[in-house]
Amino acid sequence: MKSIIYARKAPVKREGATNEESIMTTLVKKDPNALTIGRVSYTEQQETGYSLEAQVKANEDYGRRNNFDIAKVYKITESASGKQVRKTFNEMLQYATKNKIDIIICEKIDRLTRNMKDAVMVSDWINADEKREIHFVRENFIVNKNTKAHENFIWDMKVAVARFYTNNLSEEVRKGQKEKLSQGWLPSRAKLGYKTEGEKGHKIHVIDSETAPLIQKMFELYSTGNYSIKALVDIMNKAGLRNENGRKIGKSRIHEILSDHFYYGQIVWLGQIHEGKQEPIITRGVFDLVQQRLSRKIKNPQYKKHLPMFKAKIECEECGGTITWETQKGHWYGHCNHYKACSQKGFIRQEEIEKQLIQHFEKIAPKTKRALEWLEKALKENHSAEIKVNTSKRNNLTRIVTTADKRIENAYRDKLDNKMPLALCEKIIEESSKEKRDAIEDLGKLTESRQAYYEAGYTIHELALNAVTIFTSPKATVDDKRMLLSYAFSNLCLNTQVMSINYTPAFEFLKKWMPIVNRNFEPRKNAMNKRQNDTSMSSCPDWLHTLNEIRTHFRQTPDE
Repeated sequence: MKSIIYARKAPVKREGATNEESIMTTLVKKDPNALTIGRVSYTEQQETGYSLEAQVKANEDYGRRNNFDIAKVYKITESASGKQVRKTFNEMLQYATKNKIDIIICEKIDRLTRNMKDAVMVSDWINADEKREIHFVRENFIVNKNTKAHENFIWDMKVAVARFYTNNLSEEVRKGQKEKLSQGWLPSRAKLGYKTEGEKGHKIHVIDSETAPLIQKMFELYSTGNYSIKALVDIMNKAGLRNENGRKIGKSRIHEILSDHFYYGQIVWLGQIHEGKQEPIITRGVFDLVQQRLSRKIKNPQYKKHLPMFKAKIECEECGGTITWETQKGHWYGHCNHYKACSQKGFIRQEEIEKQLIQHFEKIAPKTKRALEWLEKALKENHSAEIKVNTSKRNNLTRIVTTADKRIENAYRDKLDNKMPLALCEKIIEESSKEKRDAIEDLGKLTESRQAYYEAGYTIHELALNAVTIFTSPKATVDDKRMLLSYAFSNLCLNTQVMSINYTPAFEFLKKWMPIVNRNFEPRKNAMNKRQNDTSMSSCPDWLHTLNEIRTHFRQTPDE
């Protein structure tokens, strides 16, 4: 809504008017005739404390003193991009032209324009009408169509100075960003899941204990293949994850987070990858799996209000298409949509697939608790050598990372002191960074290898023991069952009403070894045999060979 001011006319005494009538004033309406624009950079506001609000207030005070009515105020904040600055600038000139505004009030020339292109547009706007003027408050300078030659010269010089200031500021910012990256830190505000700590010039990004677990959960949920990005929007919102403004995180933002290398320890800046010193929230393995799902090399379900258990879980063995599900009379039915030439016909009921999968779960389940207890104890008693090997590997890789860090620091220092040619310094930094990156990746694999080894113990076996119960229980949710499918099967295919499956590495291990374990713990006639009842490793020497093969399998699994 446009503001309106009223100017007081000199009193005019009419013939026959009384004294009281003669001193009355007539109020006349005056249309808005001015705009004001304010701009402040982050560096200026931080160093001088000169805020955008203070600048706009000074412009408005100037307008009141000169009897200008300000129709609109334009502000360019320190966070605005170059594209946004240009958009605001163009909107201001268009608004002034459309609404016949003749006056633009600005604090200084560099608040209005900082490049020659904008300066030309300003000149064209001024020269189109003799009434148009631009007032620069602090410089006490007015530009219009009739400005004299020496004043135009001053205008051009001030635009050139403003352009130099902008270019120099950009150069200093780039230098600061490059230095920050060389130290292993992100030269921008903290990512979601992190917070900024430290004093000016030495700020770093550290884990935010409130949001980091939610970011980790989001990656892990998506990596299972049970959730689409759209489903994650609602799930993470219910879990309490919010953006920097305290609002719900949208689909595109979640996709951006799931694609960001920063969360496993790297920094992508201007298309180049740098090693970061920030603490990772997720592992490289989880990140890579998420990227496969984002690129649809591994399928995730599309968001539906009612999600069937096998949505995006089963493929047609003949054509490779995903089995489509629909509900009829309270039951789910699946069928091939014939993405390619395919002879598969008819529907299969969800209960029939469940019946077939239960048979596969039964193959990998420990038959007795005693078998489970023996495996748990045996693995605990015999992993001491594994610990020594992995400790040695970890120490060696850590030493490589430390040495690479020192080489990078020394090369950077020599570059600053001009003790070594620039090209050689950059080569050393590049080679050492790659060596460090490879060592860190190997450390991550080592951690995953240890995790896989321990999963060969009690937890994974207990899951297998209860798989049939979980899968058939009416209390189990669809999400519970889909999670179990993700843990157990790497691939499910349907061919003429018959399911074929591939187990995940952990469950493939169970398929191989559980029949052997179960046979050895089947009830025997001689139940008083002490050896059979003893669960210690020393009492079961026949199992040593089997156990060694189990351990070898899990040392190799992460690299396969």
